[in-house]
Amino acid sequence: MTIYPVILCGGTGSRLWPLSREMFPKQFLPLAGDCTMLQETAGRVTGEGFAPPLLLANEDHRFIVAEQMRVAALPLRAIVLEPVGRGTAPAVCVAALDVLADDAEAVLLVMPSDHVVTDSQAFAAAVDTAARAAADGSLVTFGIAPEGPETGYGYIRAGAPHPHVEGCAAVDKFVEKPDRATAETYLAEGGYSWNSGLFLFKAAAYVAELERLRPDMVSAARAALAGAQADNDFLRLDAEAFAACPAGSVDTAVMEHTARAVVVPVSMGWSDVGAWSALWTLGDKDPDGNVARGDVMLHDARNCYVRSDDGMLAAVVGAEDIVVVVSADAVLVSARDRVQDVKAVVERLKRDGRSEHRSHPTEHRPWGSFRCIDRGGRFQVKHITVAPGASISLQLHYHRAEHWVVVEGTARVTRGEETFLLAENESTYIPPGTVHRLENPGRLPLSLIEVQSGAYLGEDDIVRLADSFGRS
Repeated sequence: MTIYPVILCGGTGSRLWPLSREMFPKQFLPLAGDCTMLQETAGRVTGEGFAPPLLLANEDHRFIVAEQMRVAALPLRAIVLEPVGRGTAPAVCVAALDVLADDAEAVLLVMPSDHVVTDSQAFAAAVDTAARAAADGSLVTFGIAPEGPETGYGYIRAGAPHPHVEGCAAVDKFVEKPDRATAETYLAEGGYSWNSGLFLFKAAAYVAELERLRPDMVSAARAALAGAQADNDFLRLDAEAFAACPAGSVDTAVMEHTARAVVVPVSMGWSDVGAWSALWTLGDKDPDGNVARGDVMLHDARNCYVRSDDGMLAAVVGAEDIVVVVSADAVLVSARDRVQDVKAVVERLKRDGRSEHRSHPTEHRPWGSFRCIDRGGRFQVKHITVAPGASISLQLHYHRAEHWVVVEGTARVTRGEETFLLAENESTYIPPGTVHRLENPGRLPLSLIEVQSGAYLGEDDIVRLADSFGRS
C-alpha cells in the first residue's frame, strides 16, 4: 500500500516565545537540529512507500511553508490553505477527500509539523505496524511509552491485543490531561501511553466514520474542496463553505467515539516540544547539565538552557535551573520549571497592544525577507534579501521615498519608465509616488540596504500594481 503523509502546519507561536511568534511559529524554526521542524517532519516520510506529502496551512504562513519545502528539496503533493481554523478533524477530512480522488485505497499518516522524533527506526517500525492494523479498516493512533508522570499530555489506555497484528491493541479509553497523582497511578498500573496526536488510517475508513459521527463536518469539507481554487503552489479552500464547518479534533470527533480505534505504543524519542524545558531534555548537555545554543558563555551555571539565535552574546553566571532565550528584540529569562507560564507573557503583550508576540524584526515574504535595523520618527532602515530569480511587486508609495544600496549580488531596478542594473556598492533613489520594482536576476541571494524617509512608513503604504504572488 502507498502511505500519503498529511502534515498539519498550524500553530499560534505562544509556547516557545520569543523565538516562536504568531507569524512564525515553532515548526518553521531549527529548534532541535539544523533543519526546521517542518523540514524534519517531511523528511521523515520521504522515500519508498510514501507518496509526496499534503500540507495544510493557513494564509499567513503559506509562503514560509512553500519556501522551506523548496529549500530542502522535499517532494510535495499540495499545500492546502485553510481560510479559518476549524481543528484537525475537518482538515484531515479535506486531505482524505483530496487523496481519495486519486487512490481509493489510500492510507493517510497524519502528523503535526512541530514534533520531534529522534529514533527514526522505531518510528518506521511503528508506521509499518500501524499500516498492517489499518488494512482491516482500523483507525490507528500512536501512543508514546511514558517516561514519567507527565501532566501536560492526554493518555490512552490499551485494551485487548489486536487479533492479527502484534504490537497493537484496541483503545480502551482516552483520558484527559491528569493531575500528577493520577498520572503516577497510570504509570504504576501500566497499559497507558501518552497521546501523541499522530494517526494512520485508510482515507475511506476515516471519512466513513466521520460521516457516521459528524456528517455536518464531511458535508462542509466536501463543499470547501469542491469550491477550491488553485493559486500558484497552493490550493485555496472555498472560504464560505469551510467557515461554515463546525470545529473539532480527530480525537473528539472520531477516535473517542468509534469502535475502530486501536493504539500502537512506541518509544521513538518523541516530543511535542511544548515548552523550553523540552529542548533542555532533548539537548546535548555539558558536564554541568547545561544545554547551550548559539553565542553563549557559561560560568558556574548548572542545569540551564541558554540560547542566542541572533548573534548576541548571552552570558550566564552562577545560575541553576533557568532558561535564557535571546532573540533580536526580546529576552526571556525563566525558571526551568515555570516555562509553561510563557503563554501568560504572550497574552500580556497582546493586551498591551505590543507587536512582539506577533512577528520578528525579520519578516518573511514570498520573494525573500526584510529586517528592520533602525527606525525613528521619519526614517526607517531595512536589510532586504531577495531570493534568486524573485522580485517584489510592481508598486508605489505615496508617503515615503526609498534609497537602495546593493551590498551583495545584482539588482534589476524598474523606476518609472526606466529599467537598469545595480552591482555591489551601487545605489539608487525612488521618489514618492514613483512606480518601481526590485528584481534579483542572479543565481545568488540579493542583499541590499533600504533607507526609507517620509511622513508615514507603514507597510500598508504599498499600492501593488502587478504581483507574481497574487497580492495586487
